[in-house]
Formats: sequence, structure tokens, C-alpha cells
Amino acid sequence: MRRTRVAAAGAVTASLLTLVTACGGGSSTSDGSNDSPKTLTYWASNQGASIEVDKKVLQPELDKFEKQTGIKVKVEVVPWSDLLNRILTATTSGQGPDVLNIGNTWSASLQATGALLPWNAKNYAAIGGKDRFVDSALGSTGAQGQDPAAVPLYSMAYALYYNKQLFADAGISKPPATWDELIADGKKIQAKGKSALGAEGANLSENIHHVFVFARQHGGDFFTPDGKPDFTNDKVVAAVKQYVDLMAKDKVIPTGDAEYAQNQSVSDFAKGNQAMLLWQSASANLESQGMSADKYGIAPVPVQSGTPGTGTQVNSAVMGINLAVFKNTDNIDGAKKFVKFMTSDAEQKILNTAYSSIPPVKSVQSDSTFSSGANKVLKDTLATSAAALPQVADESQFETAVGTAVKELFADAAAGRAVTTDSVKAALEKAQQQMPTK
Repeated sequence: MRRTRVAAAGAVTASLLTLVTACGGGSSTSDGSNDSPKTLTYWASNQGASIEVDKKVLQPELDKFEKQTGIKVKVEVVPWSDLLNRILTATTSGQGPDVLNIGNTWSASLQATGALLPWNAKNYAAIGGKDRFVDSALGSTGAQGQDPAAVPLYSMAYALYYNKQLFADAGISKPPATWDELIADGKKIQAKGKSALGAEGANLSENIHHVFVFARQHGGDFFTPDGKPDFTNDKVVAAVKQYVDLMAKDKVIPTGDAEYAQNQSVSDFAKGNQAMLLWQSASANLESQGMSADKYGIAPVPVQSGTPGTGTQVNSAVMGINLAVFKNTDNIDGAKKFVKFMTSDAEQKILNTAYSSIPPVKSVQSDSTFSSGANKVLKDTLATSAAALPQVADESQFETAVGTAVKELFADAAAGRAVTTDSVKAALEKAQQQMPTK
């Protein structure tokens, strides 16, 4: 979803999961009204280095919208630690904002509640048409065969960020293209007294994003074609073990990172204490922490062998933020106007530049601003070697269950306990047992 998401983002209480599965709340039965045409409430996700940074980015644009339309937008930037649970509570209580940001991986789960406005042809026409958006972003807006639950706002992909000076000090001339090369480079960096690769071992969402990609590289998936959990198949087990082994066996991830969940690995990289970082669209975050763009390079995330592409050469999930509208809004026309404004060419350039993300709007993505440096790597990844996480109703539960399993495996590695194929399979079996039964 986005680059500074914290561990609890995927955490959902059991009671809320039950309510989501049951599709509840008054919000799912209303078609909206225009009873309050002069105001909108908006829950924005924390995209910048802090909530205050987000307010500085967003408020001038919201003021611009008010000047154009006469509609005042009351914004709240919600931390990622709270966002999903607050959204789920709103879907059942009917007491939520008019417009909200959602992580794109949550689209199908939230769609299943029935609380969000479906973006059918009529609604898409009101914001300029569905064909304005790139296919990779549209692929993470809801379950296949249903009208999308949200509209793409920011697109992101993972990349490998590397410290140029630390690489030079270790005698490394280019970034690693495969995991074997990354491990070998990591040993050279550690020999110079620096940490090799950072991770957020206690961050459920980061764990999911990485093991999803490893699974694809092993030719596996966490769900069967008909959407049933399949966490213990051999390819998935091997994938999860390979990721955790970067700490447990290969030792290129420090054991202390098993407790990281608040973007500490980004800070370690920005401070020059760590040579490599796997992250989503990190440039703006790094700059806010004092690391200038000339200090680091950016390269595609490694693959098993060869070069990134489709199938087993996938090297990122399709990440991003979508914009959704609650069906029970009391300013339905204003909400659509706001979505149109936020996805307009002008705003897309402003906002995605501020957050170092990639615009999902075709006409803006082709702008030269997004065709060089870090943006080029991210855009190329989204276009050629990224895959969407499962768009299934149980996706948020999947993030919680498997993300927690990986967190616990990292804790085992940090404590010196053996991480074996059997222990990985047992952890994933436990995670699968936590999934809702159909």
C-alpha cells in the first residue's frame, strides 16, 4: 500500500473480521444524499514522513478545492496503525467520513462490506472515465467481475535503495540483481562494520508484501484460483523461509530488526548505518530525514536469477492508495467532485511529486517528471514486473494472519531459535487456521 505503513495496519480484531464477513452496518444500505452540500469529511492516510508533513501537503490543495467549489473539506490524517480498524468500525456503525484513502490491497475486503460506493460506468464518467487510469492500478481496486470499490490515487512499487558510499567502501561496483548477489554483497558490507540490509520484522504489512513477492518468484501463491487459502504449499513455505533466512541463515538482516515496525529501517538507511533498503517509493521520506538523492542509488528488487519480468520474475507487489466514498455520505455529489479534483492531472502531478509516488493517471504518468531517476525505476517496475496482491474478500485477514506468522519467525531467528522448513510450515498452518471458514 505505501511506504511508511506500521505493523498494526494489517491488524484487525476478531469481532471486526466477523462483521466484515457478514457485511454489516447502516452504511451499506444507503445510496447517499446531498443533505450537507457545503462540507465533506476526508480521512487521508499518512503518506509523508509525519502527519504534520501530510497536513502541509494537503491543506493548500483542499483550500484550492473549496475556492473552486464552495465545499469545505475537513481532513484528518489517520496513522496507519489505526486506519484499517477505524474504517472497519465505520463500515459497521455507519459513522465514518464521506471520502477516505484506503490501501489498495484492502479494496476487495472493504468492497465485501457493501459500505463503499461502487465505481460503475456512471460514477466513473462523473470523474472523467475509467480509461484515464493505468491497468496496473485498476487491478487493485476490488474483486474481479465487480464494479471497483475505489479509484486509484497514488501508485507505488518496491525498489532496492543502496548507499553509494558504503558500496564503494566495500568494493561493490553495482547493485545486486539476484538474492545470491545481495547476500554476497551484504557480507562485504558487514566486513566494513556496517549493517547490510534493513527489514521491518514486526510490521505485518511489510512482511506480507515481501513474502508475496518471494512466493511469486518460487512459482507459488497463497490462494488457490478459486480464492481459498493455501498457505502451506511447498512453494509458499520455501518462499517464506527464504525471506526469514536473510536474518536466520544468511545473517544480512540484523537480529534487532525483528522488532522494527515503525520505519526504523528507513531511518537506519537515511543515517548511513545501513547499506540497503527494500522500500516503497522512499525518496521523499529519505529527503525528509536529511538524505539527499545523490547519496543513494535505486535499482529493481532482486530476483532469483535473470532479470525482472512476469511470472517467477516478479519483484514487487502493485502498491498504492485508492480513494473511496462511503455510500451513506450526505454529500454524494460533492464527494464525486472531490474524487475528480484529486485525480485531475494538475493535482496528480502535485501530490505524487510530494510523496515520490507514481501517478495512476495515464496522462500524468507520461510526464517527464516521472520518467527519470527513482521514478523511472518505480514506473518500469509497475509496468513490467509487479503483480497485484490477491483481490479476495479475506485479504485483510490474510495480511494479519500471515504477517503475524512471519513476525514470529523473525522473532525466533533473533532469539537464536532454528527456523526450519517444518517450523515455517507449522507457522503458516497456524495462520491458515485463523482464516474465516466459508
